[in-house]
Amino acid sequence: MKIQWTWFLLILVMILSSACSTAAGPAETQPAPEIEDVRLILPYRPDVQFAPFYVGMKDGIFKRSGINLLIEHTQETDAVTLVGAGEVPFAVVSGEQVLLARAQGLPVVYVTAWYQDYPVGIAAPAESGIEGPQDLEGKQVGIPVLSGASYVGYRALLYEESLDPDSIYLDTIGYHQVELLLEGIEDAVVIYSANEPLQLEMMGMPVNVIRVSDYVSLASNGLITSEAMIEERPDLVRAMAAAFVTSIKKSMADTTYAFSACMEYVDGLDENTSSIQEKILQESTDFWEGETIGMSDPEAWQNMQDVLLEMELLSEPLSLEEAYTNEFLP
Repeated sequence: MKIQWTWFLLILVMILSSACSTAAGPAETQPAPEIEDVRLILPYRPDVQFAPFYVGMKDGIFKRSGINLLIEHTQETDAVTLVGAGEVPFAVVSGEQVLLARAQGLPVVYVTAWYQDYPVGIAAPAESGIEGPQDLEGKQVGIPVLSGASYVGYRALLYEESLDPDSIYLDTIGYHQVELLLEGIEDAVVIYSANEPLQLEMMGMPVNVIRVSDYVSLASNGLITSEAMIEERPDLVRAMAAAFVTSIKKSMADTTYAFSACMEYVDGLDENTSSIQEKILQESTDFWEGETIGMSDPEAWQNMQDVLLEMELLSEPLSLEEAYTNEFLP
């Protein structure tokens, strides 16, 4: 009886070992994805606003998609030129840059929407009485430059509210919105809604913020590639879009962790700056929220084109179906 029981145990062990070996076999033999260097251009300089990319690199999200992400920084206009010419596969730019580039014959395509709400707004001291677009008439408004997302967002707000641009004194001030508003030189300033208002409040000036996204939906920051990449390397475009969406979701789910990832890639984040920078990151995630992360809204693209036509930055309508796509979303 003892011998039979011993044989039974031996057979049972052999069966279980075989089952475990069979179950583990495919996972062990499945080849890891081949990793390739992939260049990505982001605007300006390393910053907490680019947290999803830092999270994606820190956690190996891009690597698991076969991508060794190589980040570079330059102006948006240069970025679309490089992508359109096929010199760089991917960049992050704002929606208006895509339409302006295509109007010039650059075959760039927007493949993943990052910001679901346009991040530009207008800030004014809380005590000023400036609470809505109509309150800007007769006021002096400072704006960094007469181009790019800030200017397009400002003009879109006026266009949507049927305000005459000539009824407002627009002052080009460079990137000194905080200082000039604090000094009372400007009545209001065009800002990024997740950034300058926090700085102003920490410096003792509560502000009213008129968010462009509260009045009109516009195509904002997102991932672009070229028509050639879509035709020749659709799997890489799909892998990049999927990794980006996963990284956005992870950053939104845990902004504290996302900020810790930023500290590995952004110089100058120390005890003196971390408090406000972490709040800027938290505020930024509000603009990434959407029903489907990564999805482009056709209405936002139509509104963007209407504004650019009204500003005479476009001479004629474009085929919007060629400017963006949702086909590469996971």
